[in-house]
Amino acid sequence: MKNLLFIFTLFPLVLCAQYNFEPSSEHPYGLPNPNAPEEIIDFAPLIGECHCKSEVRKADQSWAEPVNMVWRFKYIMNGMAIQDETLKEDGTYSGSIRQFIPDSTRWYVHYYSFPRASTTLPSWEGNRTEDGKIVLYKEQKAPDGTDGFYRITFYDIEDSGFKWVGEWVDKTNSVIFPTWKIDCSNGKEKNTNASEKDKIIAATKAFSKAYMANDFETIANSYTADAKIFPNNADIIAGREAIKQRWMLGAGTKILHHEIIPLEITFLGDYAHDYGYFEGKSENKDGSIANWRGKYVVVWKKEDDNWKMYLDIWNRIRD
Repeated sequence: MKNLLFIFTLFPLVLCAQYNFEPSSEHPYGLPNPNAPEEIIDFAPLIGECHCKSEVRKADQSWAEPVNMVWRFKYIMNGMAIQDETLKEDGTYSGSIRQFIPDSTRWYVHYYSFPRASTTLPSWEGNRTEDGKIVLYKEQKAPDGTDGFYRITFYDIEDSGFKWVGEWVDKTNSVIFPTWKIDCSNGKEKNTNASEKDKIIAATKAFSKAYMANDFETIANSYTADAKIFPNNADIIAGREAIKQRWMLGAGTKILHHEIIPLEITFLGDYAHDYGYFEGKSENKDGSIANWRGKYVVVWKKEDDNWKMYLDIWNRIRD
């Protein structure tokens, strides 16, 4: 009997361990799974609940009165995808399942609603742009039969909220007709983390300066003591000293220019995640000059009140 009790007691714990990125009491909106495509963080600033104003265009082309709306985003499928739902005061509800498909290098968004339920879910496709917007398209003809798309765009994405617009656009994106717009706030003050962002940007510039100077000690100290890096085509390298030795492998190459370009920095207490592009110019041992660029994701952690890199992954972009 004791063995049976032990099994029943252990079973929920095993389940929790298997699905520790699902929504929980500690993380009510779930967590991104490290094995998910790195684009999973595109929607990271939207995770949680916002209170919004929704406006739609009426048949006479004027805008209707705003409707109050709650918009919630959470990680689902053990952190491998994102689900959202909208709850409007007028009694209309909707939701989406959002998955990034690496083979097609884009997001797919399947939409459902009430009371206008559908036997076939419409879907949008798209990506996050370099200026921080998320833009999705679905083919749709205009009322006069002109071919085009219905385009939805998340923009002005900040720690305090975001904006959204739905528009019909023609095939050339030259004719644009907005039909729906939403303004969302999560109650946080704007620019709450402005000074902390400045510190992280300063840290990235210090890293670039040290890299160009072959200052491997400063490079190593840019990472936390328990940091890990994920170089392309190599195993994970853990610990400050091992990371230093990895960077020293390039000591024979002269770095003429190096710049890190963050596209977004988001804070979660004493952690932050940041992604963007890097670019550089180097002189090889044979005297040839190479220009290169790539993309990266960094998880930052505060160590002794300084922002340092905890997880660092990057890879080159082919010309």
